[in-house]
Amino acid sequence: MNPNAAVNLRDYIRDIPDFPKPGIVFKDISPLLADGNAFSAAISQMACSMPQGIDAIVGIEARGFIFGAALAQQTGVGFVPVRKPGKLPAEVHSIEYELEYGFDALEIHRDALSQGHKIVIVDDLLATGGTARATVDLVRRLGAEVTACLFVIELGFLGGSDLLNDVPIHALVSY
Repeated sequence: MNPNAAVNLRDYIRDIPDFPKPGIVFKDISPLLADGNAFSAAISQMACSMPQGIDAIVGIEARGFIFGAALAQQTGVGFVPVRKPGKLPAEVHSIEYELEYGFDALEIHRDALSQGHKIVIVDDLLATGGTARATVDLVRRLGAEVTACLFVIELGFLGGSDLLNDVPIHALVSY
């Protein structure tokens, strides 16, 4: 396949019914990751959506690491992980947030970003928006400016973008 040819990313996202529980249709990006041209196209499309003058990419655990690190490498900026509690070795800022089925928490190193840093948050999926909103708030605690949130997939029918109405968002594929 010609790497410069248009790639329809939707062709590389498969539906897995009743995962992780009955009634849920999981959007599986494994085929996209397994195809070099599709993965490269996704990263290139994300790079085209990035604002200018970015200091770092913040990737949300876990699949946000895959896309965020590749995007950081392609664009020549640093990568900062946001992780589940207990995974980062230095001093952290933490935030707890509500999920549709309970609570969760995220952490970032206290010295990962500084006042005035311009960052982009990257994850594979925007669903209800809780994880992305918590990440925006966590990054802002460090004094950094969130210039955009980039996602591979947005499940628009879940309304996650409503929680991010103060940040530009872009998704490569919307359902």
